[in-house]
Amino acid sequence: MPAEGRREPGASPREGGAVDNASVPPSEWTIQECVARYLERADGFPRRSEGESVLFEHVPKDARRVLDLGTGDGRLLALLRRDRPEIVGVGVDFSEVMLDAARKRFAGDERVDLVRHDLSEPLPALGRFDAVISSFAIHHLEHERKRSLYGEVFDLLGPGGIFANFEHVASATHRLHLAFFAAIGEPIENEDPSDRLLDVQTQLEWLRAIGFDHVDCYWKWLEMALLVGVKPPQDALPA
Repeated sequence: MPAEGRREPGASPREGGAVDNASVPPSEWTIQECVARYLERADGFPRRSEGESVLFEHVPKDARRVLDLGTGDGRLLALLRRDRPEIVGVGVDFSEVMLDAARKRFAGDERVDLVRHDLSEPLPALGRFDAVISSFAIHHLEHERKRSLYGEVFDLLGPGGIFANFEHVASATHRLHLAFFAAIGEPIENEDPSDRLLDVQTQLEWLRAIGFDHVDCYWKWLEMALLVGVKPPQDALPA
């Protein structure tokens, strides 16, 4: 997603319209000014609420423990808990600036636990979850780490648990990539230098190979997509 930082000089579009930012660390998310700019616009991205509503529809009503990967200021977790206050939430993020905002949001709420952790490293012991959600976070990871993280998510879910990743994905062409930025009212020069965008189909294939059922793109608008997979029930898992 757009960020205050600009792409590195000489960066060139890759196939699929993304920019090769593999050498650029996601440090802008630790800078107060960059985080503040993003949070000011977080609710205003076109069609975002539409995609989020589809995500919420697919989180089981009886889910009791939910993990939010790259929780940021806790926005997605808070929206989910608005209608389901009984949910116990765990939010993970590497940015202390973001976590400070999340702590303010959930101040006094004993049903939300916030954990500082960099998703580029294997997940710590967090327990078992009924659902794992994420919003515009995993696309910052290198592709190999995306895939291994999906495997870790599978292991954290209980039988029948759902993984719902509302993600910034790669366009099929550079022209479509430019069209996305035009649609959200952002100059391409504001493209987040930490983005490592990947196409939808590759990620769906990974989820299926890991063992998720009912894998599909449940909603999509340009470069915003909801990728979902469900862990098989206990009696369908390998012995």
